[in-house]
Amino acid sequence: MSRVGLEGRVAVVTGAARGVGELLARKLSARGATVALVGLEPEVLKGVAERLHGESGHWYADVTDHEAMAEVAREVKARFGKVDIVVANAGVANGGPFVDSDPEAWRRVIEVNLIGSAVTARAFLPALLESRGYLLQIASLAAITPAPMMTAYCASKSGVEAYAHSLRAEVGYKGVRVGVGYLSWTDTDMVRGSDQDDVMRELRGRLPWPTNKTYPLGPAVDRLVAGIERRSSHVYGQWWLRGMQGVRGYLPALIGTVGQREMRRFAPRLGGMTKGLVGAGGAADETERNTVRHRT
Repeated sequence: MSRVGLEGRVAVVTGAARGVGELLARKLSARGATVALVGLEPEVLKGVAERLHGESGHWYADVTDHEAMAEVAREVKARFGKVDIVVANAGVANGGPFVDSDPEAWRRVIEVNLIGSAVTARAFLPALLESRGYLLQIASLAAITPAPMMTAYCASKSGVEAYAHSLRAEVGYKGVRVGVGYLSWTDTDMVRGSDQDDVMRELRGRLPWPTNKTYPLGPAVDRLVAGIERRSSHVYGQWWLRGMQGVRGYLPALIGTVGQREMRRFAPRLGGMTKGLVGAGGAADETERNTVRHRT
């Protein structure tokens, strides 16, 4: 598929304070795009915006708040005149056994990753319909294969994958393309935060190659940028993820069998696992929710 130049395009990136979102914003900006950064940390977002190459802006918003995101969409459109690209990247994660999980943290993973993605699309679709633009929904290897100790994350990423595929059929005839981006374990604050728990780190290390590696951020984001330029329906941050699509039907039964053996191995150590959201992004989300509680 031929590439579409990014010069003069207006791109919105959620979860842009760090990791995939930050580097993606930088690479889009380097290719000539005007970038609108959306997230929960205004000072961090401001710092990211100041390092971009061309025109940019940053907006503070919780992606699960429809009114806030609708206002961001209106302000971005008013400031830049249009929206050509939206990357629904904001996400959080937790880990550990479902039966012992913190119900609030578990629910928040679903809210941010799934509901927040839908709220983002709902807010920006009117502008994308005008520009016949492109929406990239960031999913994960977790959408392709289940994994023990990751019930909320797998559920949320499977959900956004299915939602994005459905949305593609609804808006495609109007000229809007919808893509799903798949990433394996990539060197971000989220993954490093998960690895701070000994059980999660060791359990991941026992996965078969190539799913047990942590991959560098740069090449993965380069693949996302190429997918945006091609307006691709599927974008793979690591080369081998494309091949996983052909075997995904066999994976639930396989994981269900092998996973039981691994859970039995780690069972004596499960009681001491961290139960909240992981990484700097998870900490920012928890801080925001605590602030809101104190205000109300």
